[in-house]
Amino acid sequence: MNRSVSTPDISEEMRDIPEAGGGSVSLGSRVEEEISACSSRVAPHMIRVLSVIPGERHDRSSMVFARRQMAALEQRGVTVENFFLTSRTSLKALLAEAGRFRKVIRHFDPHLVHAHYGTVTAFFCALATTRPLIISYRGSDLNPTSDIGRVRSLSGRFLSQVAALRARQIICVSRELKDRLWLGSRSASIIFDGVDLSLFRPMAREEARRRLGWSQDTKLVFFNLGGRPAGKRLHLAEGAIAYARQTIPDLDLVPVSKVDPEKIPLYMNACDCLLLTSDWEGSPTVVKEALACNLPVVSVDVGDVKDLLGNVQPSWVGPADVESIGNALIEILQAESRSNGHMRADEMSERRTTSRVLALYQEVVGKK
Repeated sequence: MNRSVSTPDISEEMRDIPEAGGGSVSLGSRVEEEISACSSRVAPHMIRVLSVIPGERHDRSSMVFARRQMAALEQRGVTVENFFLTSRTSLKALLAEAGRFRKVIRHFDPHLVHAHYGTVTAFFCALATTRPLIISYRGSDLNPTSDIGRVRSLSGRFLSQVAALRARQIICVSRELKDRLWLGSRSASIIFDGVDLSLFRPMAREEARRRLGWSQDTKLVFFNLGGRPAGKRLHLAEGAIAYARQTIPDLDLVPVSKVDPEKIPLYMNACDCLLLTSDWEGSPTVVKEALACNLPVVSVDVGDVKDLLGNVQPSWVGPADVESIGNALIEILQAESRSNGHMRADEMSERRTTSRVLALYQEVVGKK
């Protein structure tokens, strides 16, 4: 059923990705070899990074992938200070944030600043400090989006491109995003957000539902709503569910938003399938998390999903119409089978991607 057959393995595709220092990297190589290759660089415990994350510190469900990445780097020995940019629309508030930011710079004295999003976040960092800057582009900071007005989307993408001029290193979570950079010929690393395999792992569906107090009989479809129902195309997902319900009456959509991040693996293991209908994506972490939990995936062809689902069964990647998605849901749900997604989990692991980000840090600090 997987329409992404013959898709190149991710580790094969990424062998030609430029890495800091002009070399190339293979996700298929062992993490230990990657660390060994960095042994002549600056030791992790000698690196101080000021991480700039859009949003509120107390909102643990916001930018969780950035928070987890920095926590993983701390475990490797890097000294991290997280700065949460709480306002990105008010000029007055941004000026106040700039004062707070410079105060943190003076006291923390970072070797580099890592902006975990483009648009205003990256532009703010580019203007507010002269420290070496790394920018991670993750999706709607370079892609169009229907979540906000056209003018705001265009201006945000423009700021992303301008900020890239100031960056010492650029990280894109997919090749598609890298290709959107005006400076396409400039070295940029493709490093998607990895998955914590100690958290996301297969679990018996019945046990997960028992813990959540959910019915054991209903077919449930996980849908990552987040805070952007327009960009996630909730209407398309609901239409596909309504179509599939004609064949499978006892079927419900589980829109997930503002859920404790630690509970997401439980939700995934309790569901029968993941549905992704977004209009634009970079490299959707939710798909990688579903693979780690052996949760079957039904998705429109967006971002790098076709690559992620290569050789994963059962899974489906196809056109964004109600009937096609609905029929895919029916086939997968009636099969009542988990996927073999966990076989690809190691190449998508947080451990592996953290090693690559650390190598970038070491490269930047070593050239100061």
